[in-house]
Amino acid sequence: MGKLTAEEKKKVQKPLLWIGMASIVMTFAGLTSGYVVSRSALIEDNRWLQFELPPQFAYATAAILLSSLLMIMAKRQVKDSKLKSAAQYILSALVLGIAFLVLQWMGAGDLTARGLYFTGGNSASSWVYVIAFLHWAHVLSGIIVLFYTWLKARKGAYTAAEHQGLSVSSIYWHFLDALWLYLYLFLLIIR
Repeated sequence: MGKLTAEEKKKVQKPLLWIGMASIVMTFAGLTSGYVVSRSALIEDNRWLQFELPPQFAYATAAILLSSLLMIMAKRQVKDSKLKSAAQYILSALVLGIAFLVLQWMGAGDLTARGLYFTGGNSASSWVYVIAFLHWAHVLSGIIVLFYTWLKARKGAYTAAEHQGLSVSSIYWHFLDALWLYLYLFLLIIR
């Protein structure tokens, strides 16, 4: 079996991306289900601790949503053959992605400052850490993808006619944004 041609690689990129995203959805569906079951059992025993999420999580949510908007703008710029402008939008989205992680890390610091640790007798905070940490790992992979996409955009690799790499990275980034929005709202509502 030989190497895939460029056209064959192009055909499999999006289906593989969708399969990967489906597996991520299933992982977080399992985690959020486990959270609900654990919460229900511990509420019955009066052992579930309710606490406010760190305010940094709200700021991080705004940063990642804005980064998604910037990726939409980048794609529009490529379609309009404004390649330098597209690279700037991608770089801005990348910076906001990094800001998201920094703000999330600061939020974890806020939790520990309040005595809410990953381990140590408080299941509620443990669940928040597990859900957030796993999402952070995926966002880190998204940042790597955005960095690579930005490098390619700087080199003029995307054109109005050929920009599948940008499209695939945008889909993944929007997915990560939507996933965080779901997780954040979930944790805000189901305490």
